[in-house]
Amino acid sequence: MSNQQSLKRRAHFLGTKIRSLRKRNNLTLEDLSVRCVQIDAEAAPSVSYLSMIENGKRVPSGRLLRIVAEIFQKDIDWFYDDSLEDAVIDSAPSTSAVVGMPFEPGFLFSEHLLQFAIPELLAQTGTTGRQFAHLLIRAHQESSKNRFPDIERAAESVGKKNFPTPLDEIFGIAKRLGLRIRWFDKPPFKDRGDAGMPLNALVRSFFDAPDRIYLNRALESMPARLKYDLANQIAHKVLHGGDGARAPQLSGGHASGRRHGAESPNIDAKDILFAWRDFECSYFAAALLAPKTPFRQYLARSAYAINAGDKVDLTTALVMRRMSSVSPYPHWHYFDAYPPGNLRAVYRGNGIPLPWGNMTMISDPCQHWAVFRMLNSRSTKPSSQISVLRNGDDRRLYCCQSVRSKDAAGNPHVLCAGIDLAPALAAQNIDAGKTIEEIEASCNSGGGSGPVPEASRRQLVSIAKILNIGWIADGAANDATIICPRSSGCPRDKHCLGRAAPKLKPQIDEIRESVVIR
Repeated sequence: MSNQQSLKRRAHFLGTKIRSLRKRNNLTLEDLSVRCVQIDAEAAPSVSYLSMIENGKRVPSGRLLRIVAEIFQKDIDWFYDDSLEDAVIDSAPSTSAVVGMPFEPGFLFSEHLLQFAIPELLAQTGTTGRQFAHLLIRAHQESSKNRFPDIERAAESVGKKNFPTPLDEIFGIAKRLGLRIRWFDKPPFKDRGDAGMPLNALVRSFFDAPDRIYLNRALESMPARLKYDLANQIAHKVLHGGDGARAPQLSGGHASGRRHGAESPNIDAKDILFAWRDFECSYFAAALLAPKTPFRQYLARSAYAINAGDKVDLTTALVMRRMSSVSPYPHWHYFDAYPPGNLRAVYRGNGIPLPWGNMTMISDPCQHWAVFRMLNSRSTKPSSQISVLRNGDDRRLYCCQSVRSKDAAGNPHVLCAGIDLAPALAAQNIDAGKTIEEIEASCNSGGGSGPVPEASRRQLVSIAKILNIGWIADGAANDATIICPRSSGCPRDKHCLGRAAPKLKPQIDEIRESVVIR
């Protein structure tokens, strides 16, 4: 074989391997270029040069190969052999929490009958239209993997993908859209929270058709929140023509989401419309302030630090929510919890069993979830946790980072963002089930919490570097813990509530089994 043929063959294999690694980890060429810059700015390739390498038109230097090897946690010799790894089989759980069921008889679930039955069901259970709407919206988010390209494009057409966007520019956008700003002075007041406990409430902003945005002067001392509220109201003008049919923006208190002045606890069709519009405007505001491509690159440069928004006047809540929409890794979840355990906002794109959610509260949520443990903490420092979630025979492995914060009305709450680690392990040909079993065994030997075994810890640190999410390594250095949806069904060897009550078999089943001839 001639030297020229050998060089072409070498370029082909190197390019194919790099492209395979990049696509396996859901990275674009731009993403990989940004990651290379993080490690070695001088040797980092441009997007076009990376493309030529992947297509076999250029041979990467040894220095560049070492950068790529560090990103994907590969031995440098792996790039020089002529074999390609087998395709990865993703054995991870479904990425959607919405699983269809073939209910029979099907005619009972026709649109005609459901429109009659659902309002009656909600009235009998005391479920408000807002609560039902939020459940529907959450299901829509999860089935769409929290990606809404139409809203993204609408925001980009207004903001031109500028990032970061200073507050003056957001005011400029409002002015160009013909919107007029009015200020009002209203301090926080006491209101009933969703869980029935009194909370501070602050009306932050509202829209008056056709072109007026009213902003509370209290936001002037909170520029990140002011940017968000202004962007949120701009969204109403762009998406809905500024018709005024939406709820005021409120922090704390009873997050009614209902029409202004509506008091009925029963379902109202407009409650669902208002809740959906609030979601659309919130998503638009996040896309306007943190446009997908530049914000994704910004997160990569900061290793997905949850305080990354501090430098660009973005709230931690917006940064956490936006991670799930822009990250190349799709298996995210996000919670916003208020005392004593009420989840105001939920995104569980990887199907976390979450029976209490934001529809109702139960008496026995598992208190070992990081988001609930942090509610009773006084620390404002972020905390990372590795968790094994047991739900029957289903085992999952999560890493999350939680932080205790205060909303605009001064109420304490906890924000939590996290990922499902099993798909990341499987993508690197690691037996995720075995890793989960080893971590769970360590937790059980410690009564429910224990150190991550060294072999598993090395795997998680490697995953942290590949995904470029720094707090995974932080979590691996802490004790892991076993969690579950409900503490009454605790799966720990040493039950967290003491001895669990035995599950009694329904007597009718026992009678049937004693009578039926085998």
